[in-house]
Amino acid sequence: MEKVGDELRGVDDDLSEWAKARGPSFFVPVDAAGFPALKAVSDWPRQQDYGATAINTFLQSGDYYLVSQALAGHHTVVTHEVPTASPKKIKIPNACIGLQIKCITPFDMLRSERARFVLGDTGTGIQTMTPGNLFQSSLGHR
Repeated sequence: MEKVGDELRGVDDDLSEWAKARGPSFFVPVDAAGFPALKAVSDWPRQQDYGATAINTFLQSGDYYLVSQALAGHHTVVTHEVPTASPKKIKIPNACIGLQIKCITPFDMLRSERARFVLGDTGTGIQTMTPGNLFQSSLGHR
């Protein structure tokens, strides 16, 4: 999403450099199919107990476009954010819960995808890290 790319490139850090290296075509614009989702997501916080500042901040952020894209495409949102009961800030998980969009943590995503990370070759096998069990020897344990 373009807005997310704009936010990432607007800061001077490693993530900004990563976003710049992707080029403008990596962050896609909202298309006509996404317009109904933008409306649904913008209407949702107004029906909740959020303050005007929280709503305006959310609607001007990349989070708004991220949640809208997930709603439009029936995608799962992956975030480290956790829901909060505060009326002063709209968190991604709160919007996802309210709009019935699946929202999981990166660790849940890695676990569901059965991700394995190679840590190094010991000469007798490869040590791996998985979300479910931190370290295991993959030699004979596949």
